[in-house]
Amino acid sequence: MTLDSYRPEFEKVVTHLAHELGSVRTGRATPALVDGVVAEAYGSQMSLQQLATITTVDARTLLIDPWDKTVLKEIEKAIRLAQPSLNPVSDGKMLRIPMPQLTEEARRDLTKLIGQKVEQAKQGIRKIRDDARTAILAAERAKELAEDDRYRLQKKLDELTEEYAAKLKEFGEKKVAEIMTV
Repeated sequence: MTLDSYRPEFEKVVTHLAHELGSVRTGRATPALVDGVVAEAYGSQMSLQQLATITTVDARTLLIDPWDKTVLKEIEKAIRLAQPSLNPVSDGKMLRIPMPQLTEEARRDLTKLIGQKVEQAKQGIRKIRDDARTAILAAERAKELAEDDRYRLQKKLDELTEEYAAKLKEFGEKKVAEIMTV
């Protein structure tokens, strides 16, 4: 038995956290802020990436340039619904989204949110660890592993878990530092 089959699952948790933290507003313009936004267009729900080019003009302004200008109103409506804190401004051809300055209270709230997301990711890591530990014990009971091998695998599993928990913590600390920077 090997722990290599669990490494991709650990990586998925880390990738998911990175994506989740990317959508947390920091006061800086980033296309990730509107990643999950879907708009009604052509009779179906479509993501903004399918409808427009999303770029940053500067550190505080996001620009959304729809390929078909007739869906501009729908895109604006979808952004307002998905991200109430964002206020898109239309010039009839494209949308400019200025990033509002974060207050100290908003920064603290975002820090708490980041802490919650990191903790959820750590729970995911622990669940994978528990599944792997159960598989190790089952392999030992089935006489596929010797007792020494079980201890060796459990030690490696603990090291792997600590490695990925440290990555999650690092992502969280970077995002908090980014938010707290005025």
